[in-house]
Amino acid sequence: MPSTNEASTGAKVLSGTQVANDVKLELAEQVKKLKSENPGFVPGLAVVQVGEREDSNVYIRMKMKSAQDIGLNPQHVKLPRSTTQEQLIEAIQKLNRDDTVHGIIVQMPPDSDHPIDGTVALNSVSPLKDVDGLNTENAGKVARGELNDCFLPCTPNGCMELIKRTGVPVEGSRAVVLGRSKIVGAPMHDLLLWNNATVTVCHSKTKDLPKVVSEADILVVAIGRPEMVRGDWVKEGAVVIDCGINPISGVCSLFVPLTFS
Repeated sequence: MPSTNEASTGAKVLSGTQVANDVKLELAEQVKKLKSENPGFVPGLAVVQVGEREDSNVYIRMKMKSAQDIGLNPQHVKLPRSTTQEQLIEAIQKLNRDDTVHGIIVQMPPDSDHPIDGTVALNSVSPLKDVDGLNTENAGKVARGELNDCFLPCTPNGCMELIKRTGVPVEGSRAVVLGRSKIVGAPMHDLLLWNNATVTVCHSKTKDLPKVVSEADILVVAIGRPEMVRGDWVKEGAVVIDCGINPISGVCSLFVPLTFS
């Protein structure tokens, strides 16, 4: 959906809602066909959560609903805050061995009373079931451009799908990614690069951020600071995709880190 301020800024701000609905309809048809060709087969998805972070709860509710909508059999494996790293890995390995589970998501970050290394937890997921694309093996293939031989990280892949379905050319475009996290920023760079964009990644040490942003044909914002990007930074005709989610006044809100005022 175009921003109400689109005319004044010249920027094109995209909403993923319609594209997401279209993708879910397509996936539902694929799952229906898969089931008809394999009687008794139901694709299974397990979402593993440690603790009770409210932002994690929001994400998991959306994941479970979407999985159900397209015909998967999702299960929420909820572990208490007392869970240790060893117990989490044991739970993941049990799912790796479960033939009724075909995809595993470990919700990050774990909310535990004990130290848990997120990388160790993610690498405990079988690369063949790592549907979030966060296992080091899958992440390495994305970085090397082996995009047809791995699971792609979900948020960056969703951004690419949004860009492509809106008809925006990626090849030859100047793309700027704000944020370098392992979950969004870094793999977003990789997907844009291997789709032949010229990519700049910005972070907290980037100098003259407004100037860098102003050069972008495609701007992907993946930072945890609301209203960091100003509308007058964005050049006319640019595509802006926001991946931000920020807690506001103790309430988890899908809050846009851009402002066009």
